[in-house]
Amino acid sequence: MSTRRANEPEDRPARTLPLSHRRSFVAHHTRAQTLPGLPGLRLHLADDAVPVWQATEAATGVAGAPLPFWAFAWSGGLALARYLVEHPEEVRGRRVLDFATGSGLVAIVAAQAGAASVAAVDIDPFAEAAVGINAKANGVRIEYIGRDLLGEPPPDVDVLLAADTWYEGPFAERAYPWLLAAAAQGSRVLVGDPGRIYRPADGLHEIASFEVETTTKLEDRAVVTGRVYVVRATDEPGAAAAAARASAPSVE
Repeated sequence: MSTRRANEPEDRPARTLPLSHRRSFVAHHTRAQTLPGLPGLRLHLADDAVPVWQATEAATGVAGAPLPFWAFAWSGGLALARYLVEHPEEVRGRRVLDFATGSGLVAIVAAQAGAASVAAVDIDPFAEAAVGINAKANGVRIEYIGRDLLGEPPPDVDVLLAADTWYEGPFAERAYPWLLAAAAQGSRVLVGDPGRIYRPADGLHEIASFEVETTTKLEDRAVVTGRVYVVRATDEPGAAAAAARASAPSVE
């Protein structure tokens, strides 16, 4: 089975399923759950990764389909969500984008905190269904973007949120310069991460930490320290050039 992140392009085309079918799939393989530390929030989440992963492969016709990140609340996202609950001023009245949204957890909390608008981004088609179901369950409106934004300049938003993006080398290598470029152009970039191996050593300033109880056994342990960082443009050699490449339009 693949551990490819939902925003990593898939090499092999998957069977296209209508949104209504994807919604039925998500509803069938998840149940509404509350989250520790986030009272009043309910997400449709899976209890076990393997059955929903195998069902995803069967539904799409792709062996080694991406891990269904949308079916779980991960430690970085839980930490970032709790930070926004404690500091709603970070997003209140602002245009917000939640990158690699998965279940939509962080996007939903941003909307509840009073963001002027919230867009959730993920290229996993099932994430679109999960975000829609979870947004409705929590009484908020979320715009969904289903294309790979890493091939484009960062969008013009006030706040860019990104959680659990450093778990795999190739994805981290693509995401880091893009986030730097977003910070360089003036967006407030907030990242949630539990200390994954590919987290960059530079450009991150820690502003909070939380002990979070994850909803999946795929994490190393049940209770994880999730940290929240601000991404800042760095003078690290090559970082400025990498950020510039990320913000430059691609030429085919």
